[in-house]
Amino acid sequence: MTTTDTRDPYVGRDYGRHDIVIDADEVARYGDSVDDHNAMYAGASPFGGPVAPPLVRHSEVYAYREHAKAGAPSWYLPNLYGNLHARQEWEFFAPIIVGDAIYTRSLIADRYVKRGRDYVVNEVLYFATDGRVLQRGRTHQSFLRETDNSGIVVDKAREKSSERRFEVDASGALEEIPALEKQISLDMCWKFSGPNKNYHNDKEAALKWGFPDIVVQGMMSTCFLSQMMTERYGAGWIAGGKMDVRLVNIVWQSDALTCRGFVRELAPEGERRRAHLDVWVEKQDGTKVAIGSASAVV
Repeated sequence: MTTTDTRDPYVGRDYGRHDIVIDADEVARYGDSVDDHNAMYAGASPFGGPVAPPLVRHSEVYAYREHAKAGAPSWYLPNLYGNLHARQEWEFFAPIIVGDAIYTRSLIADRYVKRGRDYVVNEVLYFATDGRVLQRGRTHQSFLRETDNSGIVVDKAREKSSERRFEVDASGALEEIPALEKQISLDMCWKFSGPNKNYHNDKEAALKWGFPDIVVQGMMSTCFLSQMMTERYGAGWIAGGKMDVRLVNIVWQSDALTCRGFVRELAPEGERRRAHLDVWVEKQDGTKVAIGSASAVV
C-alpha cells in the first residue's frame, strides 16, 4: 500500500493498492471464524472449482488502517475512544475463485456529521488482475466529536430503550427465506478479529475504549447475512448480490443471534429477475443489531 498524501482523511483521498492471493488456507480461516463451511468453498461450484466466500476479505478496509502502524497514513480519525462501525454496504459483481490473485484500492468516499459523531466512509474496490471489478464495499465508521475519553460510551441498557427498537413489517412479503442462527463465542471473536488484542476480542481493551464488554466486530453480522443469502441464492448472491445494512445496536461477546430475510419484490433485470429483501440480525429478545436491505439475482 502506497500513498504520498499525509493530510487528514478527506473525500477523494486515495490509500493505495494492496495485492492479495485468496488461497485455500484463507478460505478455511474465514470458515472457522464464522462457522461457514459451504461445500462450494472447497469443492465444485457453479463457477467450476472452489469459489471463495463473498466476504472472505470482509475486513480489508481495516487492513489499510493496520498499515498506518507501519508508517502509512491512516483513514481513521485521531480519537479512537468509543468509535463504532455504523453502516456497511456490499456489492458483488463477480466471483473470487480460490487461488486467484486479486488487488484492492481504498479511498474516502464520503464524510458527514450525525448526532454528535463524525462519520468517515471508506470505499474499497476489489479487482481481478486483469482490471475487472469484483466487489465494492463501503464502510461507515463513526467517531465521537467531543469526549473526555472516560466512562462508558455505550452500556448494555441502551439497546432496551424505545429509540433503539427497530421493527420489520412482514405484511405483503412474498417469501421468508430460511433463517440462520449463530451463537457468538470468545473463540469466534479471536479468530475473526485477531490475532492482536483489541476491543473486539478482549474485555480489558473494551473497557479502555469506553465499552463494558467485548464489542463483536460489526462486520461479523454482515458475514452472517451473506451466509444466509448464499445458502438461499447461491451463484445469484456470489455474483450479483447487494447489501446495505445499518449496525444499530452492539453485539456483545456472548450474544445468540438469528438472521432473517423477507422477499419484498421480484423485479426484472435483463433476462433474469432480482429478488429484493428486507434483512436483519436480531438477538434472542428481538433486539435488532443490523437492519437493512439485500438483493440477489434469480
